Amino acid sequence: MLALSSLFAAAFFAATLIPAQSEAVLLGLIWAEAHPVALLLLVATAGNVLGSLVNWLLGRYLALVATRRWFPFSPAQLRRASDWYQRWGYWSLLASWMPLIGDPLTLAAGVLKEPLWRFLLIVTLAKGGRYLLLAAAALNAL
Repeated sequence: MLALSSLFAAAFFAATLIPAQSEAVLLGLIWAEAHPVALLLLVATAGNVLGSLVNWLLGRYLALVATRRWFPFSPAQLRRASDWYQRWGYWSLLASWMPLIGDPLTLAAGVLKEPLWRFLLIVTLAKGGRYLLLAAAALNAL
């Protein structure tokens, strides 16, 4: 249970302001063969999507928190993510798994009032797909 909790926490924090390496935790657990791969994928995806939901919620209330010192994104990151999001629309959320741009994109989706159902659907596909590809590569390496 500790391994699954650690994976969930790493995936959650990796999608928020706290740096974490969910991929390393997932790979380690796959190679340790401690739990079924499908369960590991489910836990990692759930944690990562919920972390992105925190960003979406922050985006919805950005005007209230953007000027705070602890706010995790610079004005340049927000501008870049908003530009990307406005150019590509909700399909840009398929890039939510990407380092550096993914977290600001999920925040921009909240700022631009992306409907929650569509946000969760696309982000779950993107983040789950990334973990699925990573797991397939890990299993091929065994």
